[in-house]
Amino acid sequence: MSKHVFLTGPPGVGKTTLVQKACEALVSSGVGVEGFYTEEVREGGRRVGFDVVTLTGKRGHLSRIRDGAGVSHGRREHTVGQYVVDLPSFESLALPLFRNVGSVDGSSRKVFIIDEIGKMELFSQSFVRAVRETLDSSSCAILGTIPTPKGKPLGLVEEVRSRRDVEVFTVSKENRNTILQDILTTLQECLKRTT
Repeated sequence: MSKHVFLTGPPGVGKTTLVQKACEALVSSGVGVEGFYTEEVREGGRRVGFDVVTLTGKRGHLSRIRDGAGVSHGRREHTVGQYVVDLPSFESLALPLFRNVGSVDGSSRKVFIIDEIGKMELFSQSFVRAVRETLDSSSCAILGTIPTPKGKPLGLVEEVRSRRDVEVFTVSKENRNTILQDILTTLQECLKRTT
């Protein structure tokens, strides 16, 4: 009885690309979509951080490589590896999307995109609460991404992975070009269970 679909797999395997392809297919079949995805930011061929991008094209910083000049501006600094997470930027872009989740296009068929639930995003307790509330809501199906387990388990990630109403697809280099139809079929089934 799945209501939500999450993709997992190693970094760079193509989870976000699959989410974007699924969004295009859903929109063209008349399904309302809302939400966000994360995108690498590169300068001179080098990854310098990540942005959060809404499906309407608004963009904000999620993280950047520490520049040595002190990015914290008096706030507590959250880091993942070499990246400093810009929590205010992330929250100001992502959190309003959750508040609007019940009113995507006024349509009854809605999919909410959460790409991704990972270490950087989990620094935001408001984000964690919003994800839990949206998972428990019956107003939409969720298509999201979560990292593969590595090191210390991430509470919300493991919670999502073990929910009975979540179908998890593992994306690999071998299946990433053929798995899209299975994801879309499962999402269509999930949509039948939302009210």
